[in-house]
Amino acid sequence: MRVLLIEDDDMIGRAVHRGLSQAGFAVDWVTDGRAAELSLGNGVYDLAVLDLNLPKKDGMAVLGTLRASRNSLPVLIISARDTVADRIAGLEAGADDYLLKPFDLDELVARVRALVRRHAGSGVPQLEVGSLVLDPVRRVVTQASVPVNLSPKEFAILEALMHRPGAVLSRERLEEAVYGWGDEIGSNAIEVHLHKLRRKLGSAVIKNVRGVGYCVVEG
Repeated sequence: MRVLLIEDDDMIGRAVHRGLSQAGFAVDWVTDGRAAELSLGNGVYDLAVLDLNLPKKDGMAVLGTLRASRNSLPVLIISARDTVADRIAGLEAGADDYLLKPFDLDELVARVRALVRRHAGSGVPQLEVGSLVLDPVRRVVTQASVPVNLSPKEFAILEALMHRPGAVLSRERLEEAVYGWGDEIGSNAIEVHLHKLRRKLGSAVIKNVRGVGYCVVEG
């Protein structure tokens, strides 16, 4: 899952970036409203964490432009604007959640996970496809109740596939989901990780649609 962090405060930004990354998200970080709009235009993110007091363009204006373009990307506002009127304005403008500063990083991560689940149409924390179960909080995968040991990138690829069971995701889309800016990506990195995943889970679980991409199915 790939998150865009929009925050101009260096200390907060570094802490949130570290917390989300440790939770398994690929995180890109921008520090002003103009850069945020350019990044959001790429269409590669699963969620945005948005501060409101931004240079160059205010966070509320960024949110307004996003929703005016009919982009339904989940948005979590993080802000020191703490009045009820501020929170109502943010939610009415199209934010999916509003978290006041200062906040606990664990709570922010939990809210991000909840929004991703809600956007995917699932209210349950675990992802299940047949006998395959992925717990994004505990970072655990089991198959027929047997634990499966995965590397962080293998876990991230499987999570992206299990969020949309049966949907075919291209190599490029999987790269966008699991790698952030600055990550070094080998030309066949996704294929290597998928080969290892299929060896661990069985080739029937992750289907290769030749020339199109990959999907997870009930094995």
